[in-house]
Amino acid sequence: MRWFPAIMVLCCSALHAENVLVLPFFNHSKSSNLAWIGESISETVSDAIAAEGVLTLDREARLEAYRRLSLRPGAELTHASIIKVGEALDASDVIYGFYDVIPADSQPGGNDASKRSFRITARILDLKRMRQGPEFSELGSLEDLAEIEVRLGWQALRSLAPKTAISEDEFVKERPPVRLDAVESYIRGLLAASPDRRLRFFTQAARLDEHYSQPCFQLGKTYWEKKDYKVAAGWLERVARSDPHYLEAQFFLGLCHYNSGDFLGSEQAFQFVAASVPLNEVFNDLGAAQARGNKLAEAAGSFRKALEGDSADPDYQFNLGYTQWRLGKFPDAVESFRATVARNPNDQEATAFLGRALRQEGPRPGDPRSTGRERLKTTYEETAYRQLQAELANQTK
Repeated sequence: MRWFPAIMVLCCSALHAENVLVLPFFNHSKSSNLAWIGESISETVSDAIAAEGVLTLDREARLEAYRRLSLRPGAELTHASIIKVGEALDASDVIYGFYDVIPADSQPGGNDASKRSFRITARILDLKRMRQGPEFSELGSLEDLAEIEVRLGWQALRSLAPKTAISEDEFVKERPPVRLDAVESYIRGLLAASPDRRLRFFTQAARLDEHYSQPCFQLGKTYWEKKDYKVAAGWLERVARSDPHYLEAQFFLGLCHYNSGDFLGSEQAFQFVAASVPLNEVFNDLGAAQARGNKLAEAAGSFRKALEGDSADPDYQFNLGYTQWRLGKFPDAVESFRATVARNPNDQEATAFLGRALRQEGPRPGDPRSTGRERLKTTYEETAYRQLQAELANQTK
């Protein structure tokens, strides 16, 4: 089935995908130095179950809900507030809980928190049935925080999707343990208020553990926004396949290659993403990479796929018309450019190309106004696509 814009998902009020919200866990350790761990548990559990196909609500959505409800991030929520946050985000289930350090004064090094026993206790609240699930927990050394969080994620997955959950050993094997100091740096980066501090913490996290995928994704996006495409590509290439942001990383890697002039590398990245998530923006950018590589027939086909998914987007219409014009298919180009101008009468570039197509005036060698005019999309809507797929699957059931 072809994908169509996220706005149409919002209009389908009869459809409801099951979205899981993982809240930051509450700090019962009585140590403010460990307050960052609550966010770490939320991130790890959310990423782990999302990578196994569970639809999860991201951190930005949760923070927006906190703002709307005037809740302070990091504060321990009442049961009523947990319900309110979940309902505000239309979540089907909310995973929440707390963590604490078990004193071990009788053991050597007992005053070292990292060597004491660390316990995470969680529950899942089913908002659709207003039913509280049983507690489940994980226990271990704080030094093994990453592994403890992953095992907690598997318990959550088993509760949410008992029929499809993989074995615990396989689940853990796919997620190698991460150094505690690297995890702390990454989470402090997420919590940092300034861009410079975020960049410093993410860089530190990635350097402390070279196999740690999450800071690599954040660094890739950060350098993409700075238009430092070479550095951004280097970080995005390090994002692991088990990371739920892997396809998004490939999408932005394709954009980095495109802006660096590596159109073959860009094409390959977009083709890889399109094979898993047939998003309009991916087909559009694939077409742009193919067009810049002089694969005009293939580019026209990719632009048509984008246009089939969203015929109202003037950029898709323009790109198809521009490629048809380059191919010398002037009547087809006229039709496409007219459709572009009909959707955006102020598009002077489309109007100019429409005139040239009407006069059957093709590209002029060396004319910068007629080369490299493809329009890219830089917004990636995988989450909305997967929600739509889940909603349609629910309707079928």
